[in-house]
Amino acid sequence: MQEYKEQKISAKAWLLLIILGFVWGSSFFLIEKGLEVLNSLQVASLRLSITFLFFIPILFHYRKKIPWEKFKAISIVGILGSGIPAILFALAQTHLTSSITGVLGSTTPLFTLITGMLFFGSPYIRSKVVGVIVGLLGTTLIILLGDSRVIGVEPLYVLLPIIATLGYSFSANTIKAQLSDIHPLIISSVSFAILGPFVLIVLFSSGFVDVMQNHENAWEAFGYIAILSFAGTFLGSILFFALVQKTNAVFATTVAYIIPLIATIIGAFNGEIITIIHILGLVLILCGVYLSRK
Repeated sequence: MQEYKEQKISAKAWLLLIILGFVWGSSFFLIEKGLEVLNSLQVASLRLSITFLFFIPILFHYRKKIPWEKFKAISIVGILGSGIPAILFALAQTHLTSSITGVLGSTTPLFTLITGMLFFGSPYIRSKVVGVIVGLLGTTLIILLGDSRVIGVEPLYVLLPIIATLGYSFSANTIKAQLSDIHPLIISSVSFAILGPFVLIVLFSSGFVDVMQNHENAWEAFGYIAILSFAGTFLGSILFFALVQKTNAVFATTVAYIIPLIATIIGAFNGEIITIIHILGLVLILCGVYLSRK
C-alpha cells in the first residue's frame, strides 16, 4: 500500500511535530487550571463545545466538499480521537498531576503501531518498533521512579490516559488509511460537528451555568479552557491531521513523546518536582522519537 512505503520525513513535518508537542504539552496545565473551578465533565464538555463553535465557519465554508461516503471514518476520528480522550484526560487529572498525565499519554505511539498492524494492514518496520519500545521505556521509568504521587493512586486514574491513547491510535490509523485525501480542515470541522450537539447538551446539564454565575474565579477558569480549546484542540487537531497525512500514523503520534517534556517543564514552573529520573526518562523518550522517524 502506498501510504506505508518508507518515506523521508521533511523538515516541515519535524517542525509541525515540535509545534504540536508544545501546543499539546501545555494542554495539561490548562486543564489543571480549569479543574480548580470546574469539574472534569464540565472541563471536557466546555473544551469540546468551544472548539465546535470555532469550527462552525469552516464547516459552512467546506459544506459542499464534505465526503459523506466517509462519514463513518470521520465519526471514528471525532469520537475516539477527540471526544472520549477529552473526558478521560480531564477525569484523570482530578487525581494526577499535569506532568504525569502527559507522560502517561506517551503510550500513543505504541498503541498506534499495534493497532496499525492488527487492524489497518501496517507492515512490521523494525526501526518503528525499536523507537516505540525505547520511548516507552523512558515513559515507564518516569512513571515508576520519577514521581511518588503515582504510587497509591487508584489504578483507574492511571489507566484513563492510557485508554485515551488507545482511542488516539485508532483515530490516527483511520486518518492515514481512509482519510489521507481529505483536507484536514474538513476532517476536523465535520468530526467536531458530530460531537457538537451532544457536548453542548452535556455542558448545560452539568451545572456549568450555576458555576459561572456564582464562583468568583469562574471566568478565569473559562479563559484557561478557551485557550485550551483554541490552541490545544482547534489548532492542534488541524496540525495533527495534516501531520498524519504528510508522514505516517506512527511518526505523527510520536508527538506524544514530546508532550511529556513540555508538560514536565511547565509542571516544574508550576511547583512540580523534577528529578534526574525525569531527565533520563525524557532522554530515552527523545531517542524513541528519533528512532521512530521513518
